[in-house]
Amino acid sequence: MNEINNVAAVRSQYAGSGNLSTRISIHARYSTNKLGFGNWIFSHCPLEDGGKVLELGCGTGEMWLGHEDKIHACSQLILSDFSPGILEAAKANISGFPNVRHMLIDIQDIPFEDASFDLVIANMMLYHVPDLRKGLSEVRRILRPGGKFCCATYGEHGIMEYLSLLLKDYGVVDNGNRNFTLQNGAAILRQFFPHVQKLEYPDSLAVTDPDDMVDYIYSLSSMTALSNIPRNEIRAILTEQMTDGILHVPKEYGMFIAF
Repeated sequence: MNEINNVAAVRSQYAGSGNLSTRISIHARYSTNKLGFGNWIFSHCPLEDGGKVLELGCGTGEMWLGHEDKIHACSQLILSDFSPGILEAAKANISGFPNVRHMLIDIQDIPFEDASFDLVIANMMLYHVPDLRKGLSEVRRILRPGGKFCCATYGEHGIMEYLSLLLKDYGVVDNGNRNFTLQNGAAILRQFFPHVQKLEYPDSLAVTDPDDMVDYIYSLSSMTALSNIPRNEIRAILTEQMTDGILHVPKEYGMFIAF
C-alpha cells in the first residue's frame, strides 16, 4: 500500500510542469556555481557525435536549452518522461529538430530492443522509480556494448536536511527520498554495471528574496506538514536566517557514469 501511495504522490507531483518549474527557477536564479548544473552534466556526459541517446525522465527538457550543438551531435535523441503534462512542456521547449522524438516511457518497461542506445541519461529521477532494480536492468538491456549510463542525483546533506532542521517546530522531518542518492547510488549501480564513476558538483543557494524560497518549499510534496501554515510565518523564519540580506542554503548534487 505504501508503494501505491508513493507512486500516486509522484504522479500528482509531476502531473504538470508547475512544481518542477518552480524548483528549476530557484536553482537558476540563486545557485552560487554559475556554470549551471546542466552545463556541468554536459561537460562530463560522454555524448559522442553520431550517438543514439535516450533521456529518461527528461522533465521540461531544460537541460538541452542552449545546447543545440549537443542535440545536432546525436543521430537520434529521444526525450521521454512518464508524465504527459511534463512531456508537453518538453515538446514546447525542444522542438524543430528532425532527430528528436518525444515519448511517454516508464523506465521499468522501456519499449526498445536490446542494445539500442549508445548513451542513456536519467537525471534526478531514479529515486522515484518504484522497482529500481527492474528499471536499471532495463537500462542495462538497451545499452549497446560500450554504451554508458549517466544519472544525476542529490545527496543526503543538502537542501532537504537544511529545511527540515529549520522547520522542525512545524512538524517537518527529513523524510526525503533516499532510494538513490550520492551516498548509496554507486553500490546500487554496481549491481548492474562493473564500472561506476562518481562526480560531485560544488554548489549552494544564495537567496536574496525569501518569498522565492517559500514558493520552493510549498512546491515540495514532502512539505505537506506546512499546508495549513501561513506563508508569512515561514517567510519570517527564513528572513531570520539571512545574513547581510542573503539566505545561504547548502546543496549536494552530483552524478554517476556507469558502464
